[in-house]
Amino acid sequence: MAHKVLIVDDSQIMRDVLSKFLSNYNLEIVGTARDGEEAVTMFRNLAPDLVTLDITMPKIDGVAALKEMKKIRSDAQVIIVSAINDKSVVLKALDAGAALFINKPVSEAAVRGAIEKVLGPEQ
Repeated sequence: MAHKVLIVDDSQIMRDVLSKFLSNYNLEIVGTARDGEEAVTMFRNLAPDLVTLDITMPKIDGVAALKEMKKIRSDAQVIIVSAINDKSVVLKALDAGAALFINKPVSEAAVRGAIEKVLGPEQ
């Protein structure tokens, strides 16, 4: 059974890039969201196994969205994908429960490594 993935980024280009990279794995992309508010609603309704989550977004930022997702399901696997290089923000995301942090611009190799670390090498 394929793992379900929710992709969250305010950039359509980034959502498309991540969708393309993730399509190479045994994963089902169940949705894409363009802001943190939409992401939390979709997370609640779709129950994804994995979320890729940007930090800088409208309405609710990624760290706040991550905290809400963890309240809904504490075992949520979330990979932060962000251009922010501020260590304090990265630490906030990790403290809030993010599994990993990938810097933008992302490479397919970085995405593959993150997927294998979070979901296992059989992907």
